[in-house]
Amino acid sequence: MTSIETNGLTKDFGELRAVDDISMTLPDGGVIGLIGPNGAGKSTMIRMLLGLVAPSSGDAEVLGQSIRNPSAYLARVGALIEAPAFHPSLTGEENLRLLATLGGHPRRRISGVIETVGLTGRERDRYRQYSLGMKQRLGIAAALLPDPDLLVLDEPTNGLDPEGIVEIRQLISDLGADGKTVLVSSHLLSEIQAACEWIVMIDRGAMVFSGPLDDLLGIAQPTIRAAAEDQYRHHDLIQIAEGAGFHAVLSNDGVEIEAPATWAADLNRLAWHAGINLRELQVVANDLEGAFFAMTGTGSKGVGK
Repeated sequence: MTSIETNGLTKDFGELRAVDDISMTLPDGGVIGLIGPNGAGKSTMIRMLLGLVAPSSGDAEVLGQSIRNPSAYLARVGALIEAPAFHPSLTGEENLRLLATLGGHPRRRISGVIETVGLTGRERDRYRQYSLGMKQRLGIAAALLPDPDLLVLDEPTNGLDPEGIVEIRQLISDLGADGKTVLVSSHLLSEIQAACEWIVMIDRGAMVFSGPLDDLLGIAQPTIRAAAEDQYRHHDLIQIAEGAGFHAVLSNDGVEIEAPATWAADLNRLAWHAGINLRELQVVANDLEGAFFAMTGTGSKGVGK
């Protein structure tokens, strides 16, 4: 089973190609992360999948239906795009009741989605009294009203404090574990890594990776971090690494080397023979940021919409 399938999906805005010939098949169920540098085309991709923007060429199917006929599948899709909009003087429950009426959703679902997103006990507070995290939770509750097969969340943790980020990440993980298909776009790579099983990476409008998270993490070399007792020997460590064919750079307090974990023992031996006493030598495991950099050449500061 697949949740989303695209075939040559392309979108041009004048001379700018925002999405470039993307073909991919995404699994049904679980959490899928959509990542890429600023301006990579992620938001345009999401808007095409939701029928908000028409493709210039190519096609896609969402839940087995063409995006050129969004009315055939949107009733089975819930979405939170950017900041949720609710009536500030109504309570959370009243806002959901209004949306259920407008959307033709059964009101009996309201108490269930409130419980799912963790707003039980606060549903009768006015929306204007909600924290930013509670507002995001209410937005997800609204997206869950139709009991969707696919939930699309664009930057759901934007602007949240660390506690709110963790809460939303846990909620997303729980929804995926319950069998929902959740497509989430975020610039917080650590949160994507913690919540997602499948990753789609877009760079300059083109897809550079689509597959299981573990496969993507395998692309990036682990980093060996070394520091000499004499900081003036750090350049010598770089020369040793480069002489062995590995890329190395100065870090804040040492040297970082892109090399297999097994080479750490060789580095220790070579440093000893060169008269370099090491005060630190450790292997830093692969993470999504390292894989992202390896695939796009962009640091985490370039991650965004």
